[in-house]
Amino acid sequence: MLSQQTIDIVKSTVPVLEQHGKTITTVFYKNMFAAHPELLNIFNHANQSKGRQQTALANTVYAAAAHIDNLEAIIPAVVQIAHKHVSLGIQKEHYPIVGYHLLGAIKEVLGDAATPEIIAAWGEAYEVIAGAFIGIEKNMYDNTEDAEGGWRTFKDFIIADKVQESEVITSFYLKPADGEKLPTYKPGQYITVRFSIPGDEFTLNRQYSLSQAPGNDTFRISVKREDECVPNGKASVHLHNGLNIGDTIEVSAPAGDFYLDTESTTPVTLISGGVGITPMMAMYQTIANVSPERPVAFLHSARTRGHQAFHKVLNSLTETLPNTKYEVLYSEEGDGFINREFLAKHVAEGSDIYVCGPTPFMQAVISALVANGVAEDKIHFEFFGPAEELRMEYAQ
Repeated sequence: MLSQQTIDIVKSTVPVLEQHGKTITTVFYKNMFAAHPELLNIFNHANQSKGRQQTALANTVYAAAAHIDNLEAIIPAVVQIAHKHVSLGIQKEHYPIVGYHLLGAIKEVLGDAATPEIIAAWGEAYEVIAGAFIGIEKNMYDNTEDAEGGWRTFKDFIIADKVQESEVITSFYLKPADGEKLPTYKPGQYITVRFSIPGDEFTLNRQYSLSQAPGNDTFRISVKREDECVPNGKASVHLHNGLNIGDTIEVSAPAGDFYLDTESTTPVTLISGGVGITPMMAMYQTIANVSPERPVAFLHSARTRGHQAFHKVLNSLTETLPNTKYEVLYSEEGDGFINREFLAKHVAEGSDIYVCGPTPFMQAVISALVANGVAEDKIHFEFFGPAEELRMEYAQ
């Protein structure tokens, strides 16, 4: 338990963190990687270069300070981050390293304003917060390892097949190299794939949604090929062009807190943009397998027909389901975008709604849903990479 004095000191830093948070986390990552370059084998270099990881950590530190007297309020965010940590193989021994460099960054950025009292209070608070992460993550590791077919961090998988799904998206079917049975997972969850590119010093880690329902003898991920010059492009280009059937990559156990509630009979609306279609495929196929009578609307936006994956599969599935609609808009072919009017027409009242796509897409869709009167607790969404803050512009 933290003393009231410590709580008061930490809460007093909230305005400073709001103003200087990203500067602090930028300095933190720079200093930590300089002292521990081996950690670059864990962290996503693309998210670092785009500033997303720095922003996500700054938001987390700010939230922790604001709720230091009621940390239960941020448990959902802690659980979401813990899923990502477990998927990347973050261990208990990493937390003292993070704490040391985080406190050092606060001192470096704030200078004399970071008094010994403030640093001591933050040191105490960090121990409590880190302890929460460590405990939650230990339970997750134990549960995934103890599950049938489970393992703790990474193990070798063979690329069993590669299937081109569109002009830019290819599916990779991954089979355990040891021949063991796959664990089940919740439709919407993701795995991390880890591999090395010849000539590079550090391994690359990328998290991809599982794009088919559980119950198969392979994991399937469906990866968009990015331009090699953009931050995420290096990994996707190597997956598409450098890895072939029969090659080996490392894979984590499934993780993630964005998944379909398969116990509910409530109508479902699946809304995706671009490659955000991948977790929706797992959800849609699961509904077809376990609750085919459940009302579903599958709403998708793609740039062109050539860019869209799984169109034929979606049409075939939809024909077999009696209470389903499938609508797709091609923005560069004159169809426009998923907007408030489109959603009002196709989202059934009381639906549980799942949204995945690029951040601007999700901002627009969720803003339109809320403007249409949809309760925020009915809307579930997944980011690509570190969680960012959605800047909502609710239409009047």
